[in-house]
Amino acid sequence: MATKIGRRRWRSVLLTALSVLLVAALAVGGFLAYNWYYLRPEPVPVGTPAQPAAATVDPSILPVDPSAPAPTARGVAAQLRAGLKDRDLGKLTGMVSDPLTGQTLWTQSPDEPRTPASNAKILTAAAALLQLDHDARLTTEVVAGEDGQVILVGAVDPTLSGQAEGSDTYYTDAPRIADLAAQLQRSGIEITSVAVAPTSVTGPAMERTWDDADIEGGDIAPITSLMIDGARKDPMDEYSPRSDTGPLDAGRALADALGLPGPVAEAEPASTAKVLASVQSAPLSARVGDMMRLSDNVLAETLAVELSVAMGGPPSIAGGADAVVQVLRSNGFDVGGVVLRDASGLSAADKVPARLLDELVSAAAGDKQPKLRPLLDTFPVAAGTGTLTDRFDPKTNPGAGWVRAKTGTLTGVSSLTGIVQTVDGRVLAFAFMSGGTSPADARPALDALAGALRECGCRG
Repeated sequence: MATKIGRRRWRSVLLTALSVLLVAALAVGGFLAYNWYYLRPEPVPVGTPAQPAAATVDPSILPVDPSAPAPTARGVAAQLRAGLKDRDLGKLTGMVSDPLTGQTLWTQSPDEPRTPASNAKILTAAAALLQLDHDARLTTEVVAGEDGQVILVGAVDPTLSGQAEGSDTYYTDAPRIADLAAQLQRSGIEITSVAVAPTSVTGPAMERTWDDADIEGGDIAPITSLMIDGARKDPMDEYSPRSDTGPLDAGRALADALGLPGPVAEAEPASTAKVLASVQSAPLSARVGDMMRLSDNVLAETLAVELSVAMGGPPSIAGGADAVVQVLRSNGFDVGGVVLRDASGLSAADKVPARLLDELVSAAAGDKQPKLRPLLDTFPVAAGTGTLTDRFDPKTNPGAGWVRAKTGTLTGVSSLTGIVQTVDGRVLAFAFMSGGTSPADARPALDALAGALRECGCRG
């Protein structure tokens, strides 16, 4: 009897549960039907144009109205007056000019050679754009050695990447070790070992005014013809410590990609060695852009070596620095007072007057040096990109989004050179070089000067 009662109770519970589920299903169905009927979109009338494609962003420098009111020297001086009183500027030199007219609007000791820090990269970028084909690419090769050995031959291209295919790379459109390995594997040849060719860069791999501690600090690496990811130990970290064994790192990356566990040696390839695989860098214009936006010292030095070789000079750090000055001089720029020990500005012994920095930027913004126009696109945007991402607070500085400039920082040295469009639609070029105060203090003071130019009607 107890068993029959238990079964009746079970049937009762089951029927109740099914009833609840049925009611819930009907309620949900009713809700969905209601929404479908009453909330469905209205039918599109016949003849309605198709929905336009999503807007795309094309960040570029566009021409401004040439009839925009021209600032006066008196007006610019008045606009800068308050900011120039900031003691955090330390010792300041500088220049402001109008690229459209070529008129100098403000100066403060513009001919005094000062340590430019990374503003020296403006000279390097300008020289490369003036002298070299903007589409020029560097080719890294793997050639045949003896007894199944392959030899990796560098092209003084630090953008060569050890990142796996499909992974991000630090530099734009970087060539990959993985691509070289894939080509070798497709060739069907039997490979027994990997070697690297001796560096083609001559002279010291480190300029003697550089600090060896800057390798571990992430600022520089020995300049050789072969390295991967700018010699970064962490390929995607801007501030990663660098390696002082760049060629062997690259060779090891290729050996690993080929599944060869043995040691990587150095070997001189024969002049007639067969090319088995090759990859090319991004165009020169892209590499110049990376160098400027990322303020990459290694890339600056290798670009200068590329420039020197193209001009028939030595493939060396000193040769690159000399080539930069030579190109600027031959293109009509006054390089008086310029001393370059390197092309990156890492050396405190570099000296550049603010006048030259301003003139290069003004030339790029004007119409007399069309080869320099791409230089403007390489400048970081205030509060937006590159080394200016965290500067020019939009809440306090009107230059946010309007200033495009190259930064420069060493101990006790801060520089800022670039362009700004004023509220009247006029483009001004400027170069400010500060020294003697902490960069942490000087940077906001420099940013305030550039921001003041944005607010410039300056016709008083």
